[in-house]
Amino acid sequence: MDKNSLIGLGLIAVILIGWLYFAGPSKEQIARNKVIKDSIEQVTQKMIEAEKVSAEILAKKQTEASMNAEATLTDSVKLLLANNKYKEFSVSAIGKKETVTIENENIKVYISTKGAIVEKVELKKYNCYGKKAPLILFDKDSTFQQIKFEAHDKLKLSTDSFYFKPSEKSLVATNTDSKTLTLKLETSSPTSYIEYVYTLKGNNYLLDYDVNFVGMQNIISNQTNSVKLFWAQSMPTQEKDIKKERETATVYYNQTVDGVDYLNARKSEEVLLNEQNIKWVSFKQHFFNSTLIADTEFDKEGSYVKTREDETSKEIVKRIEAQLTIPYKHKSIENFGMAFYFGPTHYYTLKAYGNDLDKLIPTGFSVFSYINKWMVIPLLNSLPQINTGIMILILTLILKTILFPIAYKTYMSSSKMRVLKPEIDLLNEKFKDNADPMKKQQETMALYRRAGANPLSGCLPMLLQFPILIALFAFFPASIEMRQKAFLWTDDLSTYDSIYNFGFNVWGFGDHISLFALLMFASTIIYTWMNSSLLQPQQSAQLPGMKYMMYLMPVIFLAVMNSYAAGLSWYYFLANVITFLQTLIMKKLIDDGKIREQLLANMKKPEKKSGFQAKLEEMAKQRQLPNNKK
Repeated sequence: MDKNSLIGLGLIAVILIGWLYFAGPSKEQIARNKVIKDSIEQVTQKMIEAEKVSAEILAKKQTEASMNAEATLTDSVKLLLANNKYKEFSVSAIGKKETVTIENENIKVYISTKGAIVEKVELKKYNCYGKKAPLILFDKDSTFQQIKFEAHDKLKLSTDSFYFKPSEKSLVATNTDSKTLTLKLETSSPTSYIEYVYTLKGNNYLLDYDVNFVGMQNIISNQTNSVKLFWAQSMPTQEKDIKKERETATVYYNQTVDGVDYLNARKSEEVLLNEQNIKWVSFKQHFFNSTLIADTEFDKEGSYVKTREDETSKEIVKRIEAQLTIPYKHKSIENFGMAFYFGPTHYYTLKAYGNDLDKLIPTGFSVFSYINKWMVIPLLNSLPQINTGIMILILTLILKTILFPIAYKTYMSSSKMRVLKPEIDLLNEKFKDNADPMKKQQETMALYRRAGANPLSGCLPMLLQFPILIALFAFFPASIEMRQKAFLWTDDLSTYDSIYNFGFNVWGFGDHISLFALLMFASTIIYTWMNSSLLQPQQSAQLPGMKYMMYLMPVIFLAVMNSYAAGLSWYYFLANVITFLQTLIMKKLIDDGKIREQLLANMKKPEKKSGFQAKLEEMAKQRQLPNNKK
């Protein structure tokens, strides 16, 4: 581009800028336009608000009209309508809903006279994350409970449609440690009724719940031998991380033969419990549960449990329901005893109530669970006055002390393999161009055998540590002992700590950075680097990519632990540091030169072969013979 062209383009630019400046609106015009725009927006907003108020007024008027219409009905008309619909139960179809409470030092239970249902439970000694006590386990907007049955003429009824009357003796202490609330569903006959009896004994979390059928044999249809108890709950969020709550909230149930089982917490699921009778059903949240336990058994016929996810809600963790069958034998007086457990999912508390309720806690599979039951849980509950983070430090020291012989054996095995490197190098050179890997492997194993070194002895002790890692990985996030326990910079060791929030979600990592997870990651990287020098020579030669894999695993683990319990990351960090120190001490105290001298002395001794070893060598020689020699 020549000089004249550049000058021309410059003049065009100057003209455009000047035209935009002089042709544009003045400051006064801009201010006036802004005022007009703001006025239009204000008018529009007022119109929207006016329409909203009008809609609310209309809805209120419709509601009032409906209420007024109902109020104009005389009691006799109401009774006539109820009599046509509910027959013998019409006398209980009209009433006023009231709430009666029954409580002790641990829980407060709200029971409605409409349906005689437990509509709200408070746990006095706990609180939701970021809120003051008490913790609301559930309330009237998130629970539903009824007993469904069939009367004569195939009339289907449910107790939630009726008003129960508290007896005059309700809430009168039967003794110094017990309170009882009795509610009666009356019929047209004074000798026929259904009675609910709630009893709260002492200061525990168990609310006895008895259902009495009195004189109902001629009212409940003789075509049925059971009634159905339906129970549903929308679990409210109580913790910091609703995502983790959804991953643990589910239904547990205890069947008479197979024992305790549960639904998959990571999806919506429904299971028919029609193969075995049921002892109890539990609506389990992250650290708390609502469990209904039969004194005898619920019948299997028609029983089921169901979970439903609702990820769009920020307040509801999961929706759960169960239907349980209560046997009915058409006797003049029948009783079916049950009990509600409303409380924490705490191992010793649940263990005290029996019925395998402690299996609500994920302590680990099979023998792994005993690590938590016999060591971790007793330690965390033994000194409650000590900070939980310090208790984890004490736990780590105890476990690493117990595992020290394994760590010592592992180090000694690695040391033996390391000092045999010159002999291994000679074998590698000898079989450099040999296409017979079998022969090379045989001579390598023979070398180890003569020297008294076992390449597997370093692996097996390490495998023995995995049960502890697996058990703690399962238990720590579910441990109520860590719930809302502050330590250093975190206010809750049972969930993740965050030192920085991104403001957006990073796939596979989360929306924050956990400092405890970073400490765990850094200590693992250092420990991996230190251990890379302990790789066996043949491993370095045959598996050159192993060292890179060793560094990749901590990165993957960081992504997992970033949103996991901070207490678990704290434990792994401490375990890495203690292991690192143990390795340094062993490296100082153990002389590789003396180990090599011992191995060389072993190699000079006459080799003793077992019959099994001799047979293996003979079989290997036979395989090496040419095909024409048999």
